[in-house]
Amino acid sequence: MSIQIHQEITIKLKVIIHKAEEGGFWAEIPAIPRCATLGDTMEELLANLQDAAEACLSVDLK
Repeated sequence: MSIQIHQEITIKLKVIIHKAEEGGFWAEIPAIPRCATLGDTMEELLANLQDAAEACLSVDLK
């Protein structure tokens, strides 16, 4: 028998946003080493930050 339990956790993280030299933006999350992303627009950057944070924090519990 296999039981999957999903628990959603919300955390707040400090994000540092930079203007990229080539255009657009890049951002880093200081609390998560080597967790950074970029985007052509602020909206794209924020969406990418969500994905990056989730990927950097994901843990395989198998």
